[in-house]
Amino acid sequence: MTTLYTAERCPYAARARITLAEKGLDYDAVEIDLNDRPAWLYEKNPLGRVPVYEEAGGFVLPESEVIMEYLEERYPEPALWPADPAERALGRLWLQRFDGRLGDAYYALRRGSEGAEDELGAKLAGLDQVLEAQPYLTGREYGLVDVAYVPWLIRATERLGVSLEPFPALSEWLERLSVRPAVAAERELVVAQ
Repeated sequence: MTTLYTAERCPYAARARITLAEKGLDYDAVEIDLNDRPAWLYEKNPLGRVPVYEEAGGFVLPESEVIMEYLEERYPEPALWPADPAERALGRLWLQRFDGRLGDAYYALRRGSEGAEDELGAKLAGLDQVLEAQPYLTGREYGLVDVAYVPWLIRATERLGVSLEPFPALSEWLERLSVRPAVAAERELVVAQ
């Protein structure tokens, strides 16, 4: 059986959970207390971070982006990367630039850093502009880039009180994604915490 070492509050782990759900894959979830990480977790990931994906037979893979890509290659249906190589390459660029496009600003707001609201607003405006021109961050179809970004948007709106009202395309994208069972389950999880 496959195991996912996860933490419900962690958006990186949410990426892996959503991808597994989109692929229809069963797994055992092992919840990790991020405030008291077990020593054995460092054997699976020397950085002590979740998610960590483990298959029967001892194959262990840390890091959300790598797990997402592995699951896409190992279980190609349903596809979460576009068929077009150019769109896939641009999607990988979106993943690589996540911190600059959203992550850093989100964490600055969470820490209460000075100017963080304006910084996050600028990042959300950038995402909104992209989504005015295309239905998904990946392009024409829902995919791994959307999976990679949505956990932070869910947490920003549900936990940090960020309003997406000034960003109608982004707000519509989040609502459209929230209809998907995998994303809806993650949103419910965040709301319940």
